[in-house]
Amino acid sequence: MTATTHDELLALVSFNADGLVPAIAQQHDTGEVLMMAWMNRDAIAETLGTGRVCYYSRSRAGLWRKGETSGQVQHLKELRVDCDGDTLLLLVDQEGVACHTGRRSCFYRAVRDGGVTTILDVESPPERLYGPRDPQ
Repeated sequence: MTATTHDELLALVSFNADGLVPAIAQQHDTGEVLMMAWMNRDAIAETLGTGRVCYYSRSRAGLWRKGETSGQVQHLKELRVDCDGDTLLLLVDQEGVACHTGRRSCFYRAVRDGGVTTILDVESPPERLYGPRDPQ
């Protein structure tokens, strides 16, 4: 992507007061919605420059390269901006699971038959993705 195209894209994005914009990750070939995260200008620039999706982690207050700990990388196929410029849609090729719970999608709970039910099983236990957690 050229600098001009990059600037043109950023001019379309309406960042919130914290300099962030929500980004929905969707599997490019199946349409499966995988997750929602935040991006800032640097995350967008890195994603476009490398083709590997990078988000902004509010809890870490810094860039979060998807898969840097778990190995569950997202490769960008296309970046779309909605009509208001206040949400991004990332069409990605997801390696493995997208959710930190070890499920394919973060959207694994649904309201069905008057209750909330889990609709996706854990595919990869979180301790395998991130190592053992310290007990609190």
